[in-house]
Amino acid sequence: MARLIAARRTAVVPRNGAFSRLRIEDLATPVLQSCLVDAGIGAAQVDEVILSNALGAGGNPARRVALAAGLPETVAGLTIDRQCAGGLDAILLAKALVDCGAADVVLAGGVESYSRRPLRLATDPGGGPPAAYDQAPFTPWPDRDPDMGQAAEALARRLSIPRNRQEAWAAQSHAKALVADLAAEIVVLNGVARDAFPRALGPGLLARAPILTGSITAATAAVAADAAAVCLVVSDRIAQGRGLALLGGATVGGNPEEPGLAPVAAIRRIWDGSALQQAEIMEAYAVQALAVIDAAGLDPQIVNPGGGGLARGHPIGASGAILAVRLFHGLTQGRGLAAIAAAGGIGTALLVDASGA
Repeated sequence: MARLIAARRTAVVPRNGAFSRLRIEDLATPVLQSCLVDAGIGAAQVDEVILSNALGAGGNPARRVALAAGLPETVAGLTIDRQCAGGLDAILLAKALVDCGAADVVLAGGVESYSRRPLRLATDPGGGPPAAYDQAPFTPWPDRDPDMGQAAEALARRLSIPRNRQEAWAAQSHAKALVADLAAEIVVLNGVARDAFPRALGPGLLARAPILTGSITAATAAVAADAAAVCLVVSDRIAQGRGLALLGGATVGGNPEEPGLAPVAAIRRIWDGSALQQAEIMEAYAVQALAVIDAAGLDPQIVNPGGGGLARGHPIGASGAILAVRLFHGLTQGRGLAAIAAAGGIGTALLVDASGA
């Protein structure tokens, strides 16, 4: 069984902040290297690097990071794009490689620079000038490819999750993040040692937050951000009892018009309702996190004990991997769960065990 024996990340910094000049390899390389140092694994032992990246322009960022980190040139690197779910999916791919015997040591996670994402132009088949666009389509049907904020608002209306409940969850996320000691998981980069966004989110700030759509406000939606997160996944032979056992994982497609609920099917596929000590659920929107918690039957008291994406920000390709990093450093006994939704109606979940049972 594959095990996770080291996990690190950068701080999460809103776009155009302290990480705005950093390339993808500048973000991810020190994190990858820290995982190897923490675990006492040499660069020559690494079989593969799998990284998620959603906003880049190709070029296989995982390969660039592997080379920049001083790994052997034989490490080819694999970059995946499953949008928000990609960082967690990279870890599931690493687990699959190890479980089938194709690899012993895999570095997996995600990296995103919202600040340095490329400008996008769509060519005109009729010969006209290229047209700028910001977001690629997530389905082949425009009428079934909602804006993420509008999809969150539709979910709030359908499930009767009002603005005040969303705001209460956001305020709690920030409050937990402000007091959490996350130093062990964060690699200091550009002098930044803590997530940059958490704040005291009181009633006044919540009331003044700009409305994005309906009940969704700037306070109940995660901000675009830059970050990297990497996990070291190895075989039992290498782990020798260390770390978290990766019990199971699943990625499930659902209704593309309701992406926020997609993780529920993935959670149900790998979790039988037995006791959990910690759950890390991505908070792209407060309503999305609340909807998943309600539908999956999770205990809110164990969810995101160090704060969530509303307090950190959302570095798309890295967000799923950050959930796994949080589990690695927060789970001391029993089982833990991570889950995330992605545009297009995709949900990914990972179940881990601190005892290896």
